[in-house]
Amino acid sequence: MKVVISACLLGVRCRYDGGDSRNETAIKQGTKYELIPVCPEESGGLSTPRPPAEIVGGDGDDVLDGKAKVMTADGTDVTAAYLKGAHHALEVAQLNGATHVVLKARSPSCGCGDIYDGTFSGTLTSGDGVTTALLKRHGITVTSL
Repeated sequence: MKVVISACLLGVRCRYDGGDSRNETAIKQGTKYELIPVCPEESGGLSTPRPPAEIVGGDGDDVLDGKAKVMTADGTDVTAAYLKGAHHALEVAQLNGATHVVLKARSPSCGCGDIYDGTFSGTLTSGDGVTTALLKRHGITVTSL
């Protein structure tokens, strides 16, 4: 079985701050499943490192519906890059027949269930990131680490 997974969880240095979110539990899944790494933010054209970003005015579903935006801490609108990256992740999952995706918790792209609230204060709110919302709309199961 193929599982799409956030590249940062596998130790790839693609986080906004230039680091990774290496997760040994995720890495060990490679013995059971074929892991396919993706970084929706880099796939969307954003550089590493990059300014931190949060969804302002809602969650990933709201971004997909044009009701919210993804903004950096310095006020730059990066919504288009997040949408592009989400569509790339969906394409990767579909091309590989992946029905399950494991993404990085709390990210404005990959968060599943909880994301930062758009105030850049470290406050969490209920909701999904842009990529998670798009994958779920297409019937793909998403979990986060």
